[in-house]
Amino acid sequence: MNIIIAPDSFKSTASAPEVARHLATGIQRVWPEAQITVVPLADGGEGTAACFDGVTITLPTTDAAGRLTEASYVFDDGTTSGLTQAFIDVAAASGLPAVADNPVPLTGDTYGTGVLIADAIANGAQRITLGLGGTATIDGGTGILVALGAPAMNAAGHPLRQGGAALVDFDHFDTAQLNIPAAAAEWVLLTDVSAPATGPQGAAAVFGPQKGASETDVELLDRALATLCEKTGVDPHQPGFGAAGGLPIAITALSTIVHGTADHVHILPGADIVAESVGLDALIADADVVITGEGSFDHQSLLGKVTGMVLSRAQRAGKRAIVVAGALQDKPPAEVLGIELINDPDVEKQLVEAGERIGAALKAQ
Repeated sequence: MNIIIAPDSFKSTASAPEVARHLATGIQRVWPEAQITVVPLADGGEGTAACFDGVTITLPTTDAAGRLTEASYVFDDGTTSGLTQAFIDVAAASGLPAVADNPVPLTGDTYGTGVLIADAIANGAQRITLGLGGTATIDGGTGILVALGAPAMNAAGHPLRQGGAALVDFDHFDTAQLNIPAAAAEWVLLTDVSAPATGPQGAAAVFGPQKGASETDVELLDRALATLCEKTGVDPHQPGFGAAGGLPIAITALSTIVHGTADHVHILPGADIVAESVGLDALIADADVVITGEGSFDHQSLLGKVTGMVLSRAQRAGKRAIVVAGALQDKPPAEVLGIELINDPDVEKQLVEAGERIGAALKAQ
């Protein structure tokens, strides 16, 4: 039997490669003859960059709070693809886990991600693909522009403080030192959300509380992002512009400065793009069973998430599918077997045990 294991990460507990590896270990403990292919996936959140081919580059940068850290991105020199490009998880430098003990919703910025982008551009990248999930910031992506030589200014021509709250006073970007190659690049922004930049379903309202924002903070940040959109001519109602704390706003403004239009910025569904990059459909076509999973399975899992995407492709190919989750908040589709992890602090043990259960069930058939 040919088994494909194609999970997302289990947020903050196990990466997608770890999940796939532990499940495979459990299956092979009870069924050594099983043929298993592991295909770790992502939807624009943590681990997205690692799903693409290239060399991993690590360098010093800053986290969302401005503290020195290290972060990595994947660089493709174009030898195989024909296009020099970089794949960067915004969460690598500007992620929530690094500031979870002391969130910075008002002052956190994406400058550290901008450092990674600048390095990729210096290495010759013509296209930058950003995974937008898991950020600690709501700065509209303006921190990135600081790193690319275009700081946000007020009407008096003074630079704004870092973070989203200061954007209530935003007037323009100072482009005197603009990194022209970065502004001229092709941008691909991968996300699993369709939230607009502002309003009751926007970046601040929906994601602000997850990043430590109070009700008062949310109101301020929403006004700040609205100001940023108004001054840059970006439509705040566009789907996906609320991802990563409104990051697409600044990237769109940056690209428009050089090209005059936003045609070089593409907001795409992360799960589908990653699936295409790894040839998931071809792998599923050769499989007998497809296993996917995530930390918590609920109705939103079927709306643009890795799990829903994999289940949809497996169903389309007529393959049996299994979902593994730390918690099954909702039942998976009737034709899908749901496996919930045992309650144990050792995540590896939970996943290996789940693999053993899956292996035993498949072997018995």
